[in-house]
Amino acid sequence: MKILQVNKLYTPHIGGIERVIQDISEGLNDKYDLRVLVCQPKGKATDEVINGVRVHRSGSFGTYFSMPVSLSFLSDFKKMSRDADIVHVHLPFPLGDLACLLSGYKGKVVVSWHSDIVKQKKLMTFYKPIMNSFLKRADRIFVATEGHIKGSAYLGPYSDKCVIVPYGIDTESYEKAEAKPFLTEKLNNKTSKKLMFTGRLVYYKGIDVLIRALKDTEDCELFIAGEGVLKESLETEVRDGGLTDRVHFLGRLSDDDLKAAFRDCDIFILPSVENSEAFGIVQMEAMVYGHPVINTSLPTGVPYVSPDGVSGITVPPRDEKALADAINKLVHDDALREEYGRNAYRIVRERYASEKVLERISGIYEDLLK
Repeated sequence: MKILQVNKLYTPHIGGIERVIQDISEGLNDKYDLRVLVCQPKGKATDEVINGVRVHRSGSFGTYFSMPVSLSFLSDFKKMSRDADIVHVHLPFPLGDLACLLSGYKGKVVVSWHSDIVKQKKLMTFYKPIMNSFLKRADRIFVATEGHIKGSAYLGPYSDKCVIVPYGIDTESYEKAEAKPFLTEKLNNKTSKKLMFTGRLVYYKGIDVLIRALKDTEDCELFIAGEGVLKESLETEVRDGGLTDRVHFLGRLSDDDLKAAFRDCDIFILPSVENSEAFGIVQMEAMVYGHPVINTSLPTGVPYVSPDGVSGITVPPRDEKALADAINKLVHDDALREEYGRNAYRIVRERYASEKVLERISGIYEDLLK
């Protein structure tokens, strides 16, 4: 079976969707004749083999409105899809929709719907007709949770094509990662509980809400891993709020250090405030080490990953008091924290282990070609 995976970007570019497509591609590469088509963020086309996966990056003039601008991508798609049994396109990626519709491709089309386009509302005026044509063309639409369907402004008319395929996590690689006191050694108060956030420092992550909530908590310090456009303003908010002894900016961490940080934290927090946060893979990375999660009740997949009252606490977005109360509750209740942590560990292995997810994807691919 020949499979073409299509996305905006591919590793080493860091992002949740990029992680998903990498996991699928590497996990199924030995089973199928698989290739990946993506764009350069900016620059000339390249062909690479990454961890055994053949990757073509179409040249682009740069990235605008979160999308690479590439004319060669259209011709590359037509050429590379010509003999593909299945083309698997990861959305949102308007150029991918357009390329498939213009290519004349006659085979099976699978769409992974990672999230609605939320911020670029003007773009949607032009893109929506293309998107609807492409969703009509699709044979299957993968969504990671039921919340992706219920919370989407666009998937309702195509719900009969939707199948729930959760994102997977390679639990074995996390178990093998080195255990070290990566966060503990940075604590200013060695008795403090270690709160952790990781992700891009951008508007929809709600990190400013988390920092303000921290003022009403006790006996804990916050570790923020990641880079982004809001870094300076967040550092200013920490200084102005008198929290410099309780907030640690770690910057961008290596994969090994990030796993060590996940293993060493006590509570993971995903305080996202916009539907751009459609799932939150980072929740699973904390849960695989048996840590409880505090997340927000977005109408997306976020609260489905770590259910409220089972593996953590779910609070309303932008609610600083509720977030502070949840932090204080878990910081000061060791038994509850441990109970939620055990449940988190179990949920990841039962629902999100990568081998189970890859088996489901493979089964859907093969059913499509019967």
